[in-house]
Amino acid sequence: MQSPAPYTPSTKVRVVTAASLFDGHDAAINVMRRIIQATGCEVIHLGHNRSVREVVECAIQEDAQAIAMTSYQGGHVEYLTYMRQLLDERGAHHIRIFAGGGGTILPSEIEQLHTNGITRVYSPDDGRAMGLQGMINDLVQKSDYVTPVTDASSLHDRVRAKDPMAIAQAISCAERGEHDVIDFAKHVKRAPVLGITGTGGAGKSSLTDELVRRFLLDHTDKTIAVISVDPSKRKTGGALLGDRIRMNAVSDPRVYMRSFATREANVALNPHVRDAINILSYAEYDVIIVETAGIGQSDSQITELADVAMYVMTPEFGAATQLEKIDMIDYADVIALNKFDKRGALDALRDVRKQYQRSRQLFSQSIDEMPVYGTIASQFNDPGANTLYRVINDLLVKKCLLAWTSSYTVSNEMSEKIYIIPPDRIRYLAEIVENNKRYDAFVDEQADIARTLWKLRGAIEHLQQ
Repeated sequence: MQSPAPYTPSTKVRVVTAASLFDGHDAAINVMRRIIQATGCEVIHLGHNRSVREVVECAIQEDAQAIAMTSYQGGHVEYLTYMRQLLDERGAHHIRIFAGGGGTILPSEIEQLHTNGITRVYSPDDGRAMGLQGMINDLVQKSDYVTPVTDASSLHDRVRAKDPMAIAQAISCAERGEHDVIDFAKHVKRAPVLGITGTGGAGKSSLTDELVRRFLLDHTDKTIAVISVDPSKRKTGGALLGDRIRMNAVSDPRVYMRSFATREANVALNPHVRDAINILSYAEYDVIIVETAGIGQSDSQITELADVAMYVMTPEFGAATQLEKIDMIDYADVIALNKFDKRGALDALRDVRKQYQRSRQLFSQSIDEMPVYGTIASQFNDPGANTLYRVINDLLVKKCLLAWTSSYTVSNEMSEKIYIIPPDRIRYLAEIVENNKRYDAFVDEQADIARTLWKLRGAIEHLQQ
């Protein structure tokens, strides 16, 4: 069967992809979401082991047209039916649900799920008849519609009340150029904005999640919004908006998160991020974090939006002369040297601090006073991340004249990887096994030699007789 050409959507289709609760077989959804992305859609990928509530809240906050799920372990009828019920209860009747199960969903169950409001459950027979691209074309075509605004007349009241669906619809209106609908947020006083930028793979999303978690613990009466930008593919127009897969703290009633695709090539921000900041400021979020797409050496666009700008990098930047090419070192209020457990991290910390001092002509100050901090975002309660959070909190308080108090203390403790098994003992048991195997092989070899000699001795005695 010849694969059909990809369907070309007339609107920007946004699809949430995930594998259901306790479902570790996420290979299928990874294949599907890659094809969905290549068909020109913006894919918000959550990965596997996701509850119904997580998927539904994500789809509402992202103003997605569709949800695509895989399910292998059973319980799919209850899982998908509850998803439809939860979406309907929250007024998201328009969000469509697609699913597949590789043969574990029976034909009778497919019929039942269709009756329960699931848009389409693809069976192995569908795969054979339509092919992978054919199924994705069907999914995208059914999702190719403009998401509605539930009630435009009360949109401003619902945004002010921090209704996630209203905020999501208002941001989508901004992206579609419907500025008359969001005119209420035009002249609002902007909330404090923390801008986070850095190269791809530096751990921006993981570090953002750590900052959000600390903010929620430190300020129990405050709310926070996260705007995360990922690059669009120049070839297809699709985008993988995968920052949520790294963020666990955003699943909190006091947090709103919206993912953006740049929708342009070679830029780090979506042009409507400013509108989103105004809408979230109108909703009276206490602080807004804007995380940009992975950038090059010369991009410092985030400084035009942020009250406090942070640059995230790793110790593996190459020669020290490479630091002189990084424009953000000249503009960042604070620099996070993430993945501080990498080899040569201390030398890198000294080099970055020196370049920060040099770029600002701060030779009268000690190099240790430069706001460059080593962090290990993947490590729980990392002291470097604690210090970084407190420094950012204090910078926001100072620059935005806030009356915040923080319980986090700044310490001189350096980030250091904590190992369950020390590195020099990681292969300890393996070495014992290998040594035992070598001994067994030696014993077998010697036994063969002894056996051969015994046979030869017996043959000699037999001949002598």
